[in-house]
Amino acid sequence: MKYDNITKATFLNRPNRFIAEVDISGHREIVHVKNTGRCKELLIPGCEVWLTAPGTPDRKTKYDLVAVRKSNGILFNIDSQAPNKVVKEWLSTQNYDRVVPEYTYGDSRIDFYMERGSEKYLMEVKGCTLEIDGTGYFPDAPTERGVKHIRELIKAKKAGYHAILAFVIQMDGVSEVRANVETHPEFGEALEDARAEGVEVLFLKCHVEPAELVIIE
Repeated sequence: MKYDNITKATFLNRPNRFIAEVDISGHREIVHVKNTGRCKELLIPGCEVWLTAPGTPDRKTKYDLVAVRKSNGILFNIDSQAPNKVVKEWLSTQNYDRVVPEYTYGDSRIDFYMERGSEKYLMEVKGCTLEIDGTGYFPDAPTERGVKHIRELIKAKKAGYHAILAFVIQMDGVSEVRANVETHPEFGEALEDARAEGVEVLFLKCHVEPAELVIIE
């Protein structure tokens, strides 16, 4: 997954979860943050960030903030839409006969429905942008929606589907994601229940460049 254009900037502050103020070559600019999570350990005043300009008409902000370099030197993609896009590309290489994004199942919209022969699959995708001492954690903010999706995957597994919870690790050098139970204990409980019921938990390792996110498995 590549961005058409990318601009380097310096992060200044984040007035709310939707916008940030950055410095682009001495010019202050308000930009849209494509991640509503906290990202407090990433978006620190003075850090390097990268922006893309989608060119959408009538936007309030010209740029989207999509990547940041953490104080430990690791580059993170924090675009919350990137995981589904990169997984869609990856699934096209995995020999499925059919891939359907945004599939309604039960009371939820699951990210992907796939078929391979007579086998049916449901996959929910979560992007991981929280890293602590070389391990990924999810979520970085409470997510009732995430718990609901896991419960739907458990139901799907019992109904005969292959059910997969896929974590897209939006940074280099991390191969495992654990439940952030300090932030959201219920997510951790749901994840353990899913494992016990046979839901596959998949960690998708990635390589990150300012203008690119690619799954390297």
